Amino acid sequence: MSDKQLRNTILDLLLRIDKDTGFSHLVIDNAIKKNKINPKDEGLLTEVVYGTMQRKLTLDYYIDSFITQKKKLDDWVRMLLRMSLYQMVFLDKVPDHAIIHEAVEIAKKRGHKGTSSFVNGLLRNAQRQGVPDTSKINSDTKRLSVETSHPEWIVERWVAEYGYETTKKMCEENLNRKVMAVRVQPLKIKRDDAIELLTSQGFGVKPSLFSEQGILIEQGNILKSDLFKDGCLTIQDQSSMLVAEMLRAEPEMVVLDACSAPGGKATHIAEKMHNMGSIHAYDLHKKKVKLIQDKAAGLTLSIINADAMDARKLQSVHKEESFDRILVDAPCSGLGVIRGKPEIKYHKQESDVHRLSSIQLEILESVAPLLKINGLLIYSTCTVDMEENENVVQRFIEGNENFDIDSAFFKELPESLQASQGITEMGLQLFPQDYGTDGFFLTRLIRKK
Repeated sequence: MSDKQLRNTILDLLLRIDKDTGFSHLVIDNAIKKNKINPKDEGLLTEVVYGTMQRKLTLDYYIDSFITQKKKLDDWVRMLLRMSLYQMVFLDKVPDHAIIHEAVEIAKKRGHKGTSSFVNGLLRNAQRQGVPDTSKINSDTKRLSVETSHPEWIVERWVAEYGYETTKKMCEENLNRKVMAVRVQPLKIKRDDAIELLTSQGFGVKPSLFSEQGILIEQGNILKSDLFKDGCLTIQDQSSMLVAEMLRAEPEMVVLDACSAPGGKATHIAEKMHNMGSIHAYDLHKKKVKLIQDKAAGLTLSIINADAMDARKLQSVHKEESFDRILVDAPCSGLGVIRGKPEIKYHKQESDVHRLSSIQLEILESVAPLLKINGLLIYSTCTVDMEENENVVQRFIEGNENFDIDSAFFKELPESLQASQGITEMGLQLFPQDYGTDGFFLTRLIRKK
């Protein structure tokens, strides 16, 4: 693929992610396979797409500083400028003159002479003058918003909840790529054996402190390893591994995973149960049920029964006190996974948080009667917003005298998390800057009567 074709592909991907709210990692993976991208070009494509999306607001601040008359730019022109400036400011792999030349050529092809002249002029001005100094922005929240490319409403919300310093560290960490984590299928291979084998094959790996099944991949493309292809490994963030570890499901139990797709936590629970017992896994969307089934099949797990249903209506198919364990990994704003899916921060609104917190509480209220007395329920989200986490749990506890926060939960947390700054009366909030994981919340409830 020529440089011109590669940059056109990058531009098309960015426009699609920005417009269609497609998850960047899925769009990138599909494009690499579909276009048969050369392995040597994969790195640049991934870096420019992720980086441009991660720093979109910062790049817009730069672009707007060079436009004297605030004219409306076509979406593709602004995106072309963003991806070009991203490479000029944040990367050093390609010389500025080559970046500008390719941008002008794309502008000629997609627009007209006036468009290419405008693109050429703006990028050359940026090259000569440098980008504007953000330290001159007076407001702390506005400056942090621009410098870390987080919408101002998110910054203001996090500052109110956690203070400026924690918010600053979180926003800055969200600009970094996290280390990939995988989980071994312990019915197929022991973690120590997997680590030894991967090390011998040139991978840079180390054990996770969060789960006895977790491995961090610091070097190498694990997707191309035989262990992954043979279903001995599956990708899962360390924070998500905590769910099955803390659920304490045992062989022959009956477990409910109320919001299951794509099935990472359900399969982990099945492994903890030694593939003995039964797990009822549900998702609202029928097409996502196949993701659960495929993941279970890939890991050779047979106790997961997956079906489509709204978690708020499960009382219509299950009797009260049917389950030994329940997992509510609730639909949420996703503000904890911004590092891997940077587009999330631009597509969410504050109203989404309010709406989702209501749904989360409804799900908890609906599935709670299905838990046996003395049974355990994990509530988890991949967000860092207090309204969706501690506040939902507190409202549930206040309205349900049969349930308590399980005090044993805090004692059973991995030793590495015992002193976490995210521990509250309601549970554990993981911040991305603390352990290199997703932002994630979980707690454990126990039914008393």
